[in-house]
This record gives sequence, C-alpha cells and structure tokens, in this order.
Amino acid sequence: MQNTSLPIFSFILKNYKNFNSRATRDATIAYWRHIENGGKMYWTLAGAMSSAQLGISLAPAIRAGLIHGISSTGANLEESLFRLVANHAYKDFPDYRYMTKNDDTKILEARMRRVTDTSIPEDEAFRAVEKVAVPMWFEATKNNTRRFWHEYFYELIQKIDPKIYEGNPEDCWLLAAAKAKLPMVVPGYEDSTFGNIFAGYVKTGECSASIAKSGVEYMAQLYDDYAELSKGAGVGFFQIGGGIAGDFPICVVPSTKYDIQQPVKPWAYFCQISDSTTSYGSYSGATPNEKITWDKLTESTPMFVVESDATIVAPLMLQALLEAKANPKAANELIASLK
Repeated sequence: MQNTSLPIFSFILKNYKNFNSRATRDATIAYWRHIENGGKMYWTLAGAMSSAQLGISLAPAIRAGLIHGISSTGANLEESLFRLVANHAYKDFPDYRYMTKNDDTKILEARMRRVTDTSIPEDEAFRAVEKVAVPMWFEATKNNTRRFWHEYFYELIQKIDPKIYEGNPEDCWLLAAAKAKLPMVVPGYEDSTFGNIFAGYVKTGECSASIAKSGVEYMAQLYDDYAELSKGAGVGFFQIGGGIAGDFPICVVPSTKYDIQQPVKPWAYFCQISDSTTSYGSYSGATPNEKITWDKLTESTPMFVVESDATIVAPLMLQALLEAKANPKAANELIASLK
C-alpha cells in the first residue's frame, strides 16, 4: 500500500492501525468520503493553533475546498494576523518547561507574550495592528454601523499592504478565509487581546459597544449559515480542543430544532482532536455519545475522537486530504486496498 503521489495519505493508511492512530486514519477516510460525496466541513479552532502556525496546513485546505466554515476564538483569529505581519519578531523558547518565574518576568519586560514555546511581540503585533483596527472602530462609531467581529478582521487583513508581510501569505488561514468569504463565528471574542482593547475604548466612551455584533447575533446568523451548508450531503463538524469554539456552533442543530422549531439536518460527521481525557463534567473530555442526548449528533453520525496533540494530528490529516483531493482516483484505490 504505497503511492508516491500521496505520501502522507499512504503513510496513514499503511501505518496507523490501532488506538489513536486508527482513530486518525478512520477519521481521515470518513472526512474524505464526506467531501467526495459533496458534503461540507465546519472547523472549530480552540487553543493557540494560530500561534502554533496551523495556518501552514489550514490555509491551503481552505483554498482547496476542504473547509467551508469556521468557529474561532478571538485569539486564534487575531493571532493568524499577527503571524502574517510580525513573524520575524516572534521568539521561540524550546526549553520552556525548564523556565523559572524570573525567566518569564524577563520575557514580559522584553514586551513579549509567551504562548507555550513561542511568544508574540507586543509592539510588532498588537500595537502595529491596533493602528489600523482602532480607526475602523472610530469610523463605525461615527457612522453608527455594525458588523460581526470577524468582518472587521476580514477587512483589516485585506487592507494591510503586502509589502509589510513578514509571514508567508500562503500560510495565513485568516487571509484565505477572508478571500473565500468563509462563514464564521467568533464566540466570546471579548476575552481576546483585541477584544480587551475594544472594551477599553468602549469604557472610555471613544467607541460604541454596538458596532460589534453580539454572540446572540452570531447564533442567529449561524442558523442561516448552517441551513445553507447542510444542503445536499450535509455538513460535518471538525473540532480542535474544547471550550466555546466548539460548544457554541455545535448547538445550532438542537437550537434550530427546538428553539426556532424549523427542520434541520443533524451534523453529518464529527471528529474531535483533544488531549483532554474523558472526565466528569468536562465538555472537552465528553465522548461523542453524550452529544446524542443533546440532539447534536445521532446514532448514525460517523464519530471519531483522537486523544492527541492537534498540532501533530491536524496537519497530518489535512496534508493527506489535500493529496486525496488532488488525486481522488489514487486515494480511493488505496482505501479499497485497505485491510
């Protein structure tokens, strides 16, 4: 079982036999089958995936039509932009496990914000973007116009002069999503850096809070987005981590059914990559079966849980799927030969 035109796809099918590797293999195959049948896929981004540069894998997948909607934390949204404009100023700390409190204090004093083994540069990222974002908010306040949080970032990232890019624009998932006009929700954006900055301007009276549409309005929009995406073969749900990025959009199915009492298709696929183990009361550690009781999934929904590091698993799966999309005949022959 080997095809040189599909090296990662072949590797997964040949080597991933049991445990988390098998879940990865089966989830990849089911993802491919869903896309091949005309289905759509909705991704959720928790954690610090943008700081970990998941965009290298995510952006080409968006361009290839493997991702059709996104629920992102405010942090992942803005950090995709930061990587584009300030990549050279990031600093890595591969020995972060052995750092002291004093070491982290020095990082603070250097105007850096550490995220595990890398750090976001305050001046080159936060302050540079702030110079462009804040006038947009002032203008919206002046004109009493309202937009969703991601719509500001869609405009923002396309306004920035490519001459100041430090990261590869082909690796920026936010730019790819903006160009594709991907449906998006950004639940709880208030807890992100720019959500905090915006709140500060609201507190001082310089910006109106109403210019950024609320989470309730995001859900109201998601009813329509889901109805459109779920046409035909339906839309699957691909979740990285837990928390609000995943919990918010998956609720659109039961909410459509019970709260606005309209017909709705269930999610057509479910996969979660998380290192949170099954535990009492932990959403991140809840098995997919639990979601059946909330009418989010059904008995017939293909369900997969990969208890592993998303920064390792997601790029592997996406690369395999990109190979399958580029050479579907060879991919299907490999699947057919699977034993």
